This record gives sequence, structure tokens and C-alpha cells, in this order.
Amino acid sequence: METETIVHPLEPILPADARVLILGSLPSPKSREAGMYYANPQNRFWPVMAGLWEEDEPLTNEERIAFCAVHHIALWDVIHRCRIRGASDASITDVVPNDIAKLLSGTSIGCVFTTGTRAHALYRRYVEKAAGISAHALPSTSPANARMRLPDLLLAYRPVREAADGGKAR
Repeated sequence: METETIVHPLEPILPADARVLILGSLPSPKSREAGMYYANPQNRFWPVMAGLWEEDEPLTNEERIAFCAVHHIALWDVIHRCRIRGASDASITDVVPNDIAKLLSGTSIGCVFTTGTRAHALYRRYVEKAAGISAHALPSTSPANARMRLPDLLLAYRPVREAADGGKAR
């Protein structure tokens, strides 16, 4: 598979009263095609989110946006543009980050989380200083991280619910 330049095609999901921002690296090819974050059916992000609040999994783009609004969650990605091979975060080069500091200004977002080690490293390198807020690293929900079972992911993501519900992430 050849490396290609990708420009982030999705607008952030930014509810007016968001308390939490969850950042991935870049939408996968399946997510870009579906026009929604974490849209690969094998990605466990939405089952994890639903499990945190003990709700049914939101399946449509509209249900996922509504879920984020109800639970005060904003979604976006660290990368605005890069070169990448398929969905391989390990192949990412030539990064231009999204303006996350601008997104955060004027919001009530108090906690930032990153999904996966690559998103966290990119956030720390390109965004953290300008944003003025450290990110909490979460494990990837990608099918590439199959070693983590759903109960383990639910436990790891528990601070998201605490922060979104008005508490502090630990």
C-alpha cells in the first residue's frame, strides 16, 4: 500500500457544554468514508462509550453526535494533514496538527484524552504547549489493539466518564 497525503475531512464534534475532549490521531479510511469518528465496525470506541454509561451503543452518525452532546464529550483528532499508509498510525509523517488550542478557547472543556500511544505522542509534540493542558493517554480501541479486552478498555476509559460527569480525571 502506498503512502498518501490525507487532509482531515471531519469537523469536530463540539457540544456547547462539552467538558471532555477525546482526540485520536486521524480518522481511518473507513471512518473518513462514513463521515464519522471511530466508524470502523471493528473499532470498540462506541461500545466502550456506551458501556461507560450502561446504554445501548449509538449506531448512526446522528445517534453518536447526540450521545456526545448528552454526555458532554467533544471529539476531534490531533492531525489536520499528514502522509499515511492506509490506517497505520506507525506510518504517519509530515504532520500538520489541528488548531486544538483554538478549539479549546471559550469552551468548558477541562480534560483532554488521547486514544492510543501515537495520538498521545503527537499531542505532546505538536499541541500540548499551545493548548496549555496535558492529555490523559488512553489505550487504542482499534482492532489493531486486540490484546485489550472490552472489560479492560471499560476500566481504562472510566476517567472519561468521571470527567464528563463533572468530576476530575485521575
